[in-house]
Amino acid sequence: MKKIAFIIPPSVEILDLAGPLQVFTEAQFYGFEIELVFYAYTPETISNSGLAFGNVANYTKADLKEGDYIFMPGMSFEYVDSMAFRAEKDFFNWLKEQSSKKVLVCSVCNGAFALGYAGLLNDTECTTHWRRIEQLQTTFTKAKVLTDILFKKSNNIYTSAGISSGIDLALFILEELKGAFFTHKVARGLVIYYRRNDNHTQKSIYLDYRNHINPKIHEVQDYMINHLSADNSVEELADLVAMSPRNLSRVFKEKTGTTIIEYLTLLRIEFAKTLVNNPEYTIEYIASQCGFKSARQLQRILKK
Repeated sequence: MKKIAFIIPPSVEILDLAGPLQVFTEAQFYGFEIELVFYAYTPETISNSGLAFGNVANYTKADLKEGDYIFMPGMSFEYVDSMAFRAEKDFFNWLKEQSSKKVLVCSVCNGAFALGYAGLLNDTECTTHWRRIEQLQTTFTKAKVLTDILFKKSNNIYTSAGISSGIDLALFILEELKGAFFTHKVARGLVIYYRRNDNHTQKSIYLDYRNHINPKIHEVQDYMINHLSADNSVEELADLVAMSPRNLSRVFKEKTGTTIIEYLTLLRIEFAKTLVNNPEYTIEYIASQCGFKSARQLQRILKK
């Protein structure tokens, strides 16, 4: 079973830790079999907000393998800028050793400084909180520090801008592991209906168009996702949520920024692109599963 290890450093920023952790906890709720483990490198750990942690195992007790993940959350910058932090050479060496074993190392906010001291940012595109961009580049001159991005994956190192962007990074990793549709379910469970990415251009039909909290529109969207081969007429969808067809069309466009027909077409195209990767499926079968009228119609749309 894949492990995701969270390091709890002194003066940890709570949201940097709790945000990504909650993403993977929600993924467990939806059936993703992962083990969440926690480690520290000091005997006692107190968060930046004064919340104390109980007995947390030392990082030397970790048993991680290739494909597992380590999350290094941010800390108060007073600590990051202190001699005490820079003196944690054994921990930094351990991080480097885990990376050499192909454990994937991730940072949130100024947790990137720990990766830097471990030598993991050399010749690597990375980022951190906007307040610390300049200092990260000055401290680690071989790093390729990027500005104005939420997160970056480079050389199997993941870094994020911090605070809420740690959630975006965790969702990105979850999508790599379990796909867009599963991540959509997790994001909805977290009441996060807009998946932000590293450059704001990558699209995911299962996650985009969800930046609203209207329960009836979400119900309509979920129904279409799970019944692509059905007719999905506006009249049928309106009956589903006890709205008039005209009102549903108006509210749907208002909340999602697109029409029902446009959204349904995007869903069908996305699913078709997935099915065509299976050599056992004929184009006729794929068309029928996705709700297209004919194989020719699907082929014409895919060519576009």
